Amino acid sequence: MHSLMPNEHFDVLIVGAGLSGVGAACHLARKHPQRTVAILEARDAIGGTWDLFRYPGIRSDSDMFTLGYQFAPWDDAQSIADGPAIRKYIVDTAREYDVERKIRFGHRVIHATWSTPDARWTVDVEREEGAPVQFTCDFLYGCTGYYDYAGGYTPQLEGIERFQGEVVHPQHWPEDLDYAAKRVVVIGSGATAVTLVPAMAPEAAHVTMLQRSPSYVLALPGRDPLAVVVRKWLPRKLAYALVRWKNVLMTTGFYQFCRRWPDAAKTLIRRGVQRQLPKGFEVDTHFRPSYDPWDQRVCLVPDGDLFRALRHGSASIVTDRIETFTEHGIRLASGQELEADIVITATGLNLKVAGGIEVEVDGREIEFSKLISYKGMMFSGVPNLAITLGYTNASWTLKADLVADYVCRTLAHMDDIGARICTPRTPGPAVETQPFLDLKSGYVMRSINQLPKQGNVPPWRLHQNYVRDVLLLRRGSVEDEGVVFTNPPRATAQRSVPAAA
Repeated sequence: MHSLMPNEHFDVLIVGAGLSGVGAACHLARKHPQRTVAILEARDAIGGTWDLFRYPGIRSDSDMFTLGYQFAPWDDAQSIADGPAIRKYIVDTAREYDVERKIRFGHRVIHATWSTPDARWTVDVEREEGAPVQFTCDFLYGCTGYYDYAGGYTPQLEGIERFQGEVVHPQHWPEDLDYAAKRVVVIGSGATAVTLVPAMAPEAAHVTMLQRSPSYVLALPGRDPLAVVVRKWLPRKLAYALVRWKNVLMTTGFYQFCRRWPDAAKTLIRRGVQRQLPKGFEVDTHFRPSYDPWDQRVCLVPDGDLFRALRHGSASIVTDRIETFTEHGIRLASGQELEADIVITATGLNLKVAGGIEVEVDGREIEFSKLISYKGMMFSGVPNLAITLGYTNASWTLKADLVADYVCRTLAHMDDIGARICTPRTPGPAVETQPFLDLKSGYVMRSINQLPKQGNVPPWRLHQNYVRDVLLLRRGSVEDEGVVFTNPPRATAQRSVPAAA
């Protein structure tokens, strides 16, 4: 595996040039400009999720005042932004902070090996063009998200080979797909489905959202009224911070309300849906889940666009189980047949920890499923490695910013005390382990055994609560019972390799 001579060494090597990776590099550029940093990106473009997904209507399910970076104000009028606008924001931020030149496109990390005597990682990389290469780094920073870029999840669908129309998964949307004046069935009830249906409805003959069971759906304004006002009177950064914190407190408060008083939350959500739909619509059939709010993610529809499509009759919802595909559509358990020219399987994602990178520590292969997370970003017994995993109940970037802040603080602390290695401890037997994600969505439950565990007390547990995490990660001490800093003797024959910015 290590027959190649490493061609470059970096202080920090970031894996992934999406929202998290670009943000991490910007934080390092602002707080550690003297450090050498590179980003390895498997694809050929900046943006990650927001470059990969190209289906109609692709948009955030978080407001851009919290999905945007803390240090880079979102200036667009739309609070709920579409994919191209988010991708442009990431690219513009990368250019503003001189991060774009640090990205190595077409570089897929496949293996990372830690050596304690050298206090560094050796990273094996496959390239789209050219022979495989190796890099070394002092600190490895994973920003690959938590799902599999190779393909989404499609359940076994009886008789699908008989269907004579087109079958498409949103993760691999064909650029030339023509759905104008065609009958479309979207299988699913999550964020992707509720985005696709209103986006396709104006051009398609009809769009049917076929769901096995309902999801909770909230309609929110596409523009933030407070942002419109404060931007007229306050400086740009102050206005952004004010709206950002307002949205943080509102989403945190709503989440806590749902978890503490689920029956009241159900009633509130149902009333909101009922107001958006025609009189006599079967609200409980199509919008009353069997679980409590935030047992699974709550779907957001800006300006009620899904409900508008249902009111206009260009879209409809069917709640039933698939019995089998036929030549011309789908036959349901009730006996109803949905005729279709195109079927879209918006059936979810597959999770993959650390982008599927194989990790080895001093000759020992690491299985992430057997590790305990430290502060939701590092792992027991794995030195100088951090991974960004965002919130499930709030904007991804809120957590990504906190992780980047903490990594920067950790690196500064290591400089201050002369340490080269930061290793999270394995907690003692008194600390009970729990699932890493407190969410019962299908994509989580299918992969929960592949994910690391977390403890029941800090610093091995985070609470999916931004305000509490600010106190722990941004304000709390870097030195605590969960981590050890060391400075082993330097290897006598350590190789000298050129550094690059």
